[in-house]
Amino acid sequence: MKEITILSGKGGTGKTTVTASFAALAEKRVLVDGDVDAANLYMITPHTVLEEHPFEGGALPEIDIQACSHCGDCIERCRFDALEKGPRLSRIACEGCGVCAHFCPEGAITMVPRVCGTWFRSKTDNGPMIHARLGIAEENSGLLVSLLRKEAKAEAEAKGADLILVDGPPGIGCPVISATTGCDAVVVVTEPTLSGLHDLDRVAELARFLNVPVMVTINRWDIHPIMAERIRDLAEEKGMTHLGDIPVDESVTSAMVSGKPLVTCSDGPAAKAIRGVWEQVMKFMDEKRSPFMKMVP
Repeated sequence: MKEITILSGKGGTGKTTVTASFAALAEKRVLVDGDVDAANLYMITPHTVLEEHPFEGGALPEIDIQACSHCGDCIERCRFDALEKGPRLSRIACEGCGVCAHFCPEGAITMVPRVCGTWFRSKTDNGPMIHARLGIAEENSGLLVSLLRKEAKAEAEAKGADLILVDGPPGIGCPVISATTGCDAVVVVTEPTLSGLHDLDRVAELARFLNVPVMVTINRWDIHPIMAERIRDLAEEKGMTHLGDIPVDESVTSAMVSGKPLVTCSDGPAAKAIRGVWEQVMKFMDEKRSPFMKMVP
């Protein structure tokens, strides 16, 4: 079983559009929407939810008002100003450290599991999809991504799938690390802008640290051909495999509006380019590259 994570380094590069099309082109695959803070793969992948489960991450204090003596000790000890007179708890401010429960002289405070969001198991025309919705201002997105990947592997084993496609989060933070660690390869979808160049460099450094090989494609490359060439040079310098590039195409917007993967409803230049990129991804995986990237001084 192989696992490919699609990253972007920054938001808005077209990562999810590419992932949805990869899913339509692949066979025996399981999909994961690892961008739990702003999940949107489901929006362009027609699906039916089969299961819904709560996601628990960390704990929150629960106050027994009947047992509380209103001494105010918990309010004074809280370093996050999450408790106020009452006492009343602010879920957003609380870090779940448990100091209030530990020092409460009446034992009126207990720590209970914190429900941070919901994860789903869905059916699509392009294979099973494991996705989630993190609650507003909730934390532990990295833990949720790890849970989704674990469930996807179990689903792949049960269904006999030999490929897991992870639509990863943008950036290089904790959820990106959770989406990348231990996968077989990364595809970075970038754009021909200065921020695209900079963030590609950052995500490539992260992948190198995690010993994961990197492939790269430039979306909307023709809006700035000179910058696109700089990105190709960077990819060569850092040992990344250039898969080919995707041009600007109005049919991408039409596909998003219709809620379908681009390659299923268009034969335009972008769809053709994505098919070519996918062929290069499969070629790369078949070659069984070493998981270690070339070290660059």
